[in-house]
Amino acid sequence: MMFGENFVYFFTVQGFFIGIIFGILKSFDAEGLFIYTFLITTFFYLFSHVIIALYFRTITVKAYLFPKDLHEKDLDLFVREINKREKLIDSVSKMTDEAMKMNSEDKVRSTR
Repeated sequence: MMFGENFVYFFTVQGFFIGIIFGILKSFDAEGLFIYTFLITTFFYLFSHVIIALYFRTITVKAYLFPKDLHEKDLDLFVREINKREKLIDSVSKMTDEAMKMNSEDKVRSTR
């Protein structure tokens, strides 16, 4: 079994050697060789950390029991609260419409 730390080491060394090979093939000076090697090794190092993080995340998710009943109760509570708030907003909207209607009627009466 390979630990996450060992995988990072292995992948980083692979990136180092791929970087050297790519640098030799593509660069014509020492600076180019160094830059290619450094960038490719860094990419492999960071990519290995992403792979390890995703691997451990999926392992823990598979082992995790999802509490469906608890979530359903919470969601039912949220739905009831949203419905209450919608009714409140509808009643306030109706009251506002009535107040605007009465206000417009008063303006019409006052202009006569």
